[in-house]
Amino acid sequence: MTDFARTVRLTTARLALAALATATLALSAQAADTGPSTTSAAPDKLAGARELIQQNKWVAAIDELKKVDDRSSADWNNLMGYSHRKAKVPDYAAAEQYYNEALRIDPKHKGALEYSGELYLVLNQLPQAEARLATLDKVCLLPCAEYTDLKASIARYKANGNVYAAKP
Repeated sequence: MTDFARTVRLTTARLALAALATATLALSAQAADTGPSTTSAAPDKLAGARELIQQNKWVAAIDELKKVDDRSSADWNNLMGYSHRKAKVPDYAAAEQYYNEALRIDPKHKGALEYSGELYLVLNQLPQAEARLATLDKVCLLPCAEYTDLKASIARYKANGNVYAAKP
C-alpha cells in the first residue's frame, strides 16, 4: 500500500470516528438527566417531573417527584437533586444527598456525576468536581455530553477566578 493510500485510509477512518462522536453528542444532549434508564415498554413515571424541569418549575417538579416517590431509582434521585439545586431558593445540602444516593444506586449515572460536579463548583469544592469529571471520563466510552459539559463548567470556574459561572 502506498503512503498516499495509507493517508487516505487514515483520514477516512478519522472522519468516520468524528461523525460518530458528533452523532453521539447530539443524541445524548438533554437537560437535567439522561432520560429513562430502562428500555421497557412501561410508561415513564418520571415524565411529569421531567416536563416540569424543562419548564424550570423546580418546586412543582419536587412536588411531582414526591408524589412518584421512587427513592430506589437513580433517575428519581438525580432529578430530585437537580430540582433542589436549581430552585429559586436552592437547597444544596438536599441536592448533594440526592445526587449521592443516585450514585450509590448507580455509580455510573452520568447525570448525577455531571450535576454533582457542578454542585461542587457552586460550593467551591473544585477537587470533588474534578473527581466527578475523572469518573465521567472512565464512564463515557466516547466524549459524552455530561463529560463535555462538566469539563466546560470547570474551565469557566477556573477562568472566573475559582467562582462558579453558570452556562451562558
